[in-house]
Amino acid sequence: MIHPIRHLKTITEHRHLVIAHCFRAGIGAQGLFHDLSKYEPAELFAGFRFYQGTRSPNEREREVYGYSYAWMHHKGRNRHHFEYWSDLNPKTKRYEAVRMPMRYVKEMFCDRVAASKIYQGKNYCNRHPLDYYLRGNARSRMHPDTADLLESWLAMLAEKGENATFAHLRSIPNDRAYGRRPALMQPQLFAESTAKNTENAGK
Repeated sequence: MIHPIRHLKTITEHRHLVIAHCFRAGIGAQGLFHDLSKYEPAELFAGFRFYQGTRSPNEREREVYGYSYAWMHHKGRNRHHFEYWSDLNPKTKRYEAVRMPMRYVKEMFCDRVAASKIYQGKNYCNRHPLDYYLRGNARSRMHPDTADLLESWLAMLAEKGENATFAHLRSIPNDRAYGRRPALMQPQLFAESTAKNTENAGK
């Protein structure tokens, strides 16, 4: 059965929630463009047809066809998905995951938290996004440094809550590099590093 109203309501509520999260994470302007491709025909009509309510319509589309055209359209246009960030390695001649820029890791975090809230409804708790991440295989398919960074934020959300986690995200410059400097992947180490830099600057 086709559910255009329910699907539109779900994706719009999700988008508005992500936008709110993005403002809390320090990427508000970026959040305004989140998931706009879901309103394009290639994704919208598939969403109408395969609406589930408790999971992404893309999952049902895969069950029917063996692939999701809507998802392939979506992942190629939205940089907050780690699947966007793969390229041909000139050494191995294979497509491999590359590090996502910091600002898009932030948006991915906001997206995952919002999705958990939408699908879990009143049953949502701050641990749900981490549990979903750990149950899946996303870690094995994204760059290890990006996976570590995202997981550290999801763990922080589960342990310290939204206010502390979003405050931490806001404190990180959106163009900051990570991975080659491991301390930046751990919230407590990042805070210690920032404090030391501030102290040294005052000398």
